Amino acid sequence: MRKLQTGFFAVLLAALVLYSCSIVPLTGRRQLSLVSDTEMLSMSFTQYDQFMKDNKLSTNATQTNMVKNVGRRVQNAVTTYFAQNKMSQELSGFAWEFNLIESKEVNAWCMPGGKVVVYSGLLPVAQNETGLAVVLGHEIAHAVAKHSNERMSQALLAQLGGQTLGAALQNKSEQTQQIWMSLFGVGAQVGALMPYGRLQENEADRLGLIFMAMAGYDPNAAIPFWERMSEQSGGSPPEFLSTHPSDATRMQKIKAAMPEAMKYYKK
Repeated sequence: MRKLQTGFFAVLLAALVLYSCSIVPLTGRRQLSLVSDTEMLSMSFTQYDQFMKDNKLSTNATQTNMVKNVGRRVQNAVTTYFAQNKMSQELSGFAWEFNLIESKEVNAWCMPGGKVVVYSGLLPVAQNETGLAVVLGHEIAHAVAKHSNERMSQALLAQLGGQTLGAALQNKSEQTQQIWMSLFGVGAQVGALMPYGRLQENEADRLGLIFMAMAGYDPNAAIPFWERMSEQSGGSPPEFLSTHPSDATRMQKIKAAMPEAMKYYKK
């Protein structure tokens, strides 16, 4: 009887996963989506507001304007593409912001809903607007491809496996909050999520090239940019210890994706 129940719930869970899938724009990849956009955006905006309260905006007007200008160009390219392909609903609820904060850290990110932050320590590595477009295209790609939703859904599914389906779904909101903090508040640990994270990074590289090309930036700049990032960081960690692809893997995939990106590039 117990085996029958286990099999029954396994079938239900499989049906839930099949039903709760979405399609990544441009790549056509099916992805798991168990968390609503409303939940994702609410958590994202709350954490973003707290981050901005706890950190100092840059007082360098020239650098700040560069971040906002590049960000807006990539944003406009993305929204135009989605509108032309009748997918504007996928960006519903986005409230785009582009901010530069004072920090020596070489980093940038885009939270769900288009909340973009660049750390001032990244700009010497970016060197110029085109280098910055490589980063912002990549980070914005994570957001519009809903990779955060996908990672949370995968973690949530892992928790669903240990409960009856009905009880798990009933408690999903509380679990969603906990998973958000474990994945994005503290950072993911090495484990089951890691290979999927690498897949998302590769996809963000590919989409980022296309988005920066749509915005009028030469995607060929991505290769020297990631080379500078590698030199700055002293080389990336082994691939099995990081969600980010190793340098050699990243360069290989970026070069392979370049012909596709160049189709969208207009000077």
